[in-house]
Amino acid sequence: MSAHPGDTKDRRIPVGISACLLGSPVRHDGGHKHSRYCTEVLGRYFQFHSLCPEMGAGMSAPRQAMRLVEIDGQIRLRATRGEKDFTALMHSFIDQELEHLAHLRGFVLMAKSPSCGMERIRVYRADGEVARRDASGLFAAALAGRFPLMPLEEEGRLNDDGLRENFVERVFVYDDWCRLQEGGLTAEGLLAFHRRHKFQLLAHCQSTYRRVGPLLSDLKRQPLPVIAEEYITQVMPALARRVSRGSHVNTMLHLTGFLREALSAEDRRLIHQQIEAYQRGEVPLVVPMTMLRGAQSKVEQPYLATQEYLRPYPDALGLRNRL
Repeated sequence: MSAHPGDTKDRRIPVGISACLLGSPVRHDGGHKHSRYCTEVLGRYFQFHSLCPEMGAGMSAPRQAMRLVEIDGQIRLRATRGEKDFTALMHSFIDQELEHLAHLRGFVLMAKSPSCGMERIRVYRADGEVARRDASGLFAAALAGRFPLMPLEEEGRLNDDGLRENFVERVFVYDDWCRLQEGGLTAEGLLAFHRRHKFQLLAHCQSTYRRVGPLLSDLKRQPLPVIAEEYITQVMPALARRVSRGSHVNTMLHLTGFLREALSAEDRRLIHQQIEAYQRGEVPLVVPMTMLRGAQSKVEQPYLATQEYLRPYPDALGLRNRL
């Protein structure tokens, strides 16, 4: 297998992004929605590939504002003024473009856009009244349908500490999975992937954690690619679930058990003290996690050294400082 998924010295992870978030003046009014967090923070670890569906479909900037309109049971992309219809143009672009995005490990989308918005997009009736507010933009919906395992997130939601951390964690896991596939799937590789991510899975969803273990217990019952597909289609949605404080506590205590024999009573007491402080909300997750990592390093516990839960992404992102 190639380099460790947490190693960003030699490579950045390819991630798609709505072009306006990189500062490109591609919005309907000729403006942009530059996200400094994306360009200045995530850009150190993600190699962003920008895309604007409207511009890609051949529209200009500035241009008419658009919205989704339901006509005869079909969702159309139409100008907000007049009846100009851009649906066929957009679908043609999407059909051509999606096949070029398979190398991406995630996508940051612009919210509220009739093309890029992930959710809560308004759909209008032909008379101009709002019919519902539960749609996705045409490009975002097609992207999610074509790559259901790819982590997607709206830029505005990255202001939420938990959602931001969850998205970045999933991008690193998905990158690891894609590189496993690209390097040639093997039984050994699949089992190694599960071993290093199993405690992340335990923290996110105990029921999935219990279910996929037996799934990998007999890798000869079906062709390996079939088993691998069944496995990852359970793991990636489970990782999209936010981890509760109690689940982190449970997982850290589980990991502490591997260190019990090697640590002194005082070291164990200090670790448990900080886990309890985290449980009470007195310290962020980074505090007990740092102590666990220090203990693992001190006693050189080889099994824990492989666990991505202890270091799921570069420390410099500071994502666990606010959890």
